[in-house]
Amino acid sequence: MKYFTLLLLVTVCSLPAFAQQDPLYAQYINNPILLNPAYAGLNNNFNANATYRNQWGGFDGNPVTFNFNTHVSLVNNKVGAGLLISQDKLGIIKNTEVQAAFSYKLPLDNDRIFSFGMQAGFVNFRANYNDLNIPDDQRDDIAFSANENLSKPSLGAGFILKSEKYLLGASVPRLLSTTVTASSTGQEFELYKQHFYFFGSYIIFLNENVRFKPSALVRAVGGSPLSVDLNFNFNINEKFTVGAFTRNFGAYGIQLQAKLGDNFRFGYIFELPTNNSVGTRFTTHEVLIGATMPVFDYHDRSISSF
Repeated sequence: MKYFTLLLLVTVCSLPAFAQQDPLYAQYINNPILLNPAYAGLNNNFNANATYRNQWGGFDGNPVTFNFNTHVSLVNNKVGAGLLISQDKLGIIKNTEVQAAFSYKLPLDNDRIFSFGMQAGFVNFRANYNDLNIPDDQRDDIAFSANENLSKPSLGAGFILKSEKYLLGASVPRLLSTTVTASSTGQEFELYKQHFYFFGSYIIFLNENVRFKPSALVRAVGGSPLSVDLNFNFNINEKFTVGAFTRNFGAYGIQLQAKLGDNFRFGYIFELPTNNSVGTRFTTHEVLIGATMPVFDYHDRSISSF
């Protein structure tokens, strides 16, 4: 505990040098709007999803992320609109975001669709220094004299190319590199750096009942190493999904998903870091509950691979 508190103190005191990182989602391919606004309404249905991720459980002050999003296809499936609400907590730091997403879908040949999307909203940053276990000789430090609570606008964009067999996308969920001023010290620090996401997935029909669905996600941000997720999933009878994944070969996990009735689904991720990360005893759990259903006459009644 005392070592983590010391690490957290160093991190907070070094805010001018370190911008916040985007939260991680292992089930990105099952809920792409988390990373790319161009997915809003892309499956020509109404969608609602809630994701909870508890990363490195048992590690004091570990990252905990909650996200709720909903999106729908509109205007005869020509456009899409959505809403995203998320909260990401790490130690004493809590980021809350509200984003509205819009997309325009352009039909291409061979049943392909190109979708361009944008999102806009705000992010609220809070740091509660009262929750820190500050050593007695540092309690009068001006860096811990006032809690932080501030909001900044946020803007993002992305595009997706979709067919019945593949999905390709690129996005920058936060185009604005946000700089804020700490109320206690007057120092400026970068709240967010731009994150660039590139993902792709492909469907391989092994037989009439089983589909193999590999996917990859590349995340790039200035000042940090390139991050690569590799997922290998099998879909059975269009109802059950089971697979495995790795992130930078430093964390490994299993992915399970089940379709509940015609419109609902439940997904679960178990992730195990290696000793190159935080150690194997700090496991990660991610749960997704989602609903997909047609609500307008022009919505798609068939099952989409993406």
